[in-house]
Amino acid sequence: MQKIHANHALTENGWVENVAITIDGTGRISAVDTGVAPTPGALDLVLPAPLNLHSHAFQRAMAGLTETRGPDPSDSFWTWRRLMYRFLDRLTPDHVEAIAALVFMEMLEAGYGAVAEFHYLHHAPRGTAYDDIAEMAGRIVSAAQATGIGLTLLPVLYTHGGCDRRPLSGGQLRFGNDMDRYTQLHQASRRLIETARPDDAIGVAPHSLRAVDPNGLAQVAALGTGPVHMHLAEQQAEVDEVQAHLGARPTEWLLANHHVDQRWCLIHCTQMTGGETRALAQTGAVAGLCPITESSLGDGIFNGTEFATAGGRFGVGSDSNIHIALFHELATLDYSQRLRDHSRAALAAPDRSTGRVLFDHANRAGAQAGGRASGQIAPGAWADLIGLSTDNPWLCHRTGDTALDSLIFTGRGQDCITDVWSAGRHVVQGGRHIARETITRDFLRVIAELGQDI
Repeated sequence: MQKIHANHALTENGWVENVAITIDGTGRISAVDTGVAPTPGALDLVLPAPLNLHSHAFQRAMAGLTETRGPDPSDSFWTWRRLMYRFLDRLTPDHVEAIAALVFMEMLEAGYGAVAEFHYLHHAPRGTAYDDIAEMAGRIVSAAQATGIGLTLLPVLYTHGGCDRRPLSGGQLRFGNDMDRYTQLHQASRRLIETARPDDAIGVAPHSLRAVDPNGLAQVAALGTGPVHMHLAEQQAEVDEVQAHLGARPTEWLLANHHVDQRWCLIHCTQMTGGETRALAQTGAVAGLCPITESSLGDGIFNGTEFATAGGRFGVGSDSNIHIALFHELATLDYSQRLRDHSRAALAAPDRSTGRVLFDHANRAGAQAGGRASGQIAPGAWADLIGLSTDNPWLCHRTGDTALDSLIFTGRGQDCITDVWSAGRHVVQGGRHIARETITRDFLRVIAELGQDI
């Protein structure tokens, strides 16, 4: 049993003062008492900690290595992808576990309480199977346990090299499974989750309409009852390829051929028409946005204002993990809308500030996308919490929505984080992860082994 006292907190009932949050032995919030007597040592501010809804952990080791232009005069997502394939051929299971631990530690320090790991690095180089088909999945689970972050594991089905069903080649071979092997992988991964922690979960992830054919997509979506995550409409070249082979744009085809509902989280969606945007919003599915990565790769700008006006749900993820920063992710999303529309406070609502709207969406949609009972400070929810100090030049003792705006838009919100809990696990204290030194040392050893060039 833990009890957290806060001078201010954002609860299921809105902003409250003088709060005592009780966490039971399972890691769930058992009580939220308001109006309690001020307590010495109370945290200035407590917020729910969102789930990071899209991550490829191994790509963190590439950060900073892909910013020079190669021989191709039109450097793009597709040239970056070729570099990524070359890089991943060096990774061993030990490397992946150490990299994932560093990534998950950085997520916690940034204020995320859990992560949905879109896990597609399944095999050894050239597609050679490990003796344990879930060897790599097990390394992701181990890293999550070592850091304390909550985990929704999303094993990825990746079958073809494109909509024409061409065979996988090069780095893609490490991702590849047919449906029979994928079913075995998912079953083995499910066993890992079932023997892990009670707050962990599992879903499925058909990689994209390019990598999974219509029959495979139908089969994988029917596998289990957990979340379904898929890349959708990220690049114009992808839109053109899907339209040429399936006869419709990606979002248009998916909505016409599948019952897309609240189980689904569609990642990126940066290439949608207005009609597709409104139609996707009406399904109750989550749009999984990764604004920092989408900016890095030149994906395009999500129709955020139109999606929100239509009642759509959106959350954020760190995707390539080149810069893991929850508040920067949210600011980048809103700034993209402002730049496109020549506006300000693009996503603000009449009764909520921009920061409040962004943060509420990140929490609610993140919880939905991760199949996790989190995203709010309420009895019965997992105790995924952020503790913050407001006694600094960035928050200046502000409260309410103004505090959220300051966290997100001053660029220094992460410096205000003092504590983070994931399902009651108090893993960030004094602004640092409790195992930072060991995790960082192991990561630096891996980087030295991998070298600096790709």
